[in-house]
Amino acid sequence: MSSWIGIDYGSKMAGTTAICYLDNQILKLVQSDKKKDADAFISNFFSERQPEIVFIDAPLSLPLSLISKEGDSYFYRPCDRELGAMSPMFLGGLTARAIRLSTQLWRKYDVTFYETYPGALVRQTDSIAAHYGKKVKFNLDAVNVLQAMLPYRVETIQNWHQYDAVLAWYSGYRFHTGIHKTYGNKEEGQIIV
Repeated sequence: MSSWIGIDYGSKMAGTTAICYLDNQILKLVQSDKKKDADAFISNFFSERQPEIVFIDAPLSLPLSLISKEGDSYFYRPCDRELGAMSPMFLGGLTARAIRLSTQLWRKYDVTFYETYPGALVRQTDSIAAHYGKKVKFNLDAVNVLQAMLPYRVETIQNWHQYDAVLAWYSGYRFHTGIHKTYGNKEEGQIIV
């Protein structure tokens, strides 16, 4: 299988961006520091590890209406509607950063980016949904349920951002094993779950 990583992409300086990657048959996690540039953190990770594929929890495209004046929505892409996801326009700056970052890293490392949505994977997995939630205190039950699904042991998960990075990595695993679902279309953007 190819080398891929999962990224839970957060605010630039909040310390909420986490990366999950496989190393020596163990899923490992790294997280950006508060008050430090998350995009620089990701770029540094790339210079050290050079993954081939990225599954990122962030919009990587805009509604077609904004680009070509075709389409019927200025807020949602078909993939957003299918999954009940937030509009890339509502996420504004995060969307712009994700598109810029993916373009820069693609040019420098010839890496492939796929958009994913851990929240959709949670909703489709009853055992996780019973223990997961941004308004729910981070808990060991959620970690244990996730670990039971994974093909590799994951090191200690310390918060929901790291949890979502593991879910993003797992969406990549589902993609590589052919059990994923694809939402949206190639013209306007796809989300892999």
